[in-house]
Amino acid sequence: MRDMPPFYRFHRQRNEDKMKKIILALVFSSFAFGSAMAASCDTMAVSKDGKALSGAAKSSFVKKCKSDACEGKAVSKDGKPLSGAAKNSFMQKCEKDA
Repeated sequence: MRDMPPFYRFHRQRNEDKMKKIILALVFSSFAFGSAMAASCDTMAVSKDGKALSGAAKSSFVKKCKSDACEGKAVSKDGKPLSGAAKNSFMQKCEKDA
């Protein structure tokens, strides 16, 4: 690097600075995206006006939200949808954990 002309050293340094900025931006955006995806059913319980739900409306929304979140996960090891007692057991455990 010492035997390079000064222009090339400057150009290389500038490119490295750009890459550092791009990587830093990607890291910050991935954290923001991850926290947005981790929104729970409680935080999503808002009315059409943007106000937080309360009482029976909130508990109904949270119950439906948890049920919808677990519904797609209720599959057997073979990839087939669960049914009957196995599905009921899985749904209760999943909704309790969610």
